[in-house]
Amino acid sequence: MTEDAPETTTATDASAALRPEVLDPNAPAAPSLEGDITEGPVEEPKESIEQPAKLLRIGSMVKQLLEEVRQAPLDEASRGRLREIYEQSIRELADGLSPDLAAELDRISIPFDEPTPSDAELRVAHAQLVGWLEGLFHGIQATLVAQQVAARAQLDEMRQRSLPPGASPDAGRPGTYL
Repeated sequence: MTEDAPETTTATDASAALRPEVLDPNAPAAPSLEGDITEGPVEEPKESIEQPAKLLRIGSMVKQLLEEVRQAPLDEASRGRLREIYEQSIRELADGLSPDLAAELDRISIPFDEPTPSDAELRVAHAQLVGWLEGLFHGIQATLVAQQVAARAQLDEMRQRSLPPGASPDAGRPGTYL
């Protein structure tokens, strides 16, 4: 993945969950299953990631911050700074997500009551965010694997259709060569 060509991961309903796909927002409209271009209002994808590289960078940073919080006691100034970083990370992540995923992120993110949260509050908030991001990354990986399997099956089907009737893929080979 490059930052120049962002990809979008979508899952619109239960049937899409069985066939996840990565979409390029700059690509032309794809034909529907019937082979014609879909007309009328197009449903926006419910879950998408518009800036995967940004998401990965912020996720790595938050994970590293969690490790730092676990390893060293923090004074009041550092806890205040970590709160700012946490809240900025949430805002930056939400910018690269679809409205549905941004709303989910907002629901799971813990708002701090105090200007300076405790070490424990910071650890819990960061661990929760890291866990959510890891789940999101696993979803992306599962989508990519499912797409690869579907593409492989489609390629195999196309190869089978291109053979003349009664021919098998190995019919032209008389045997092994030494």
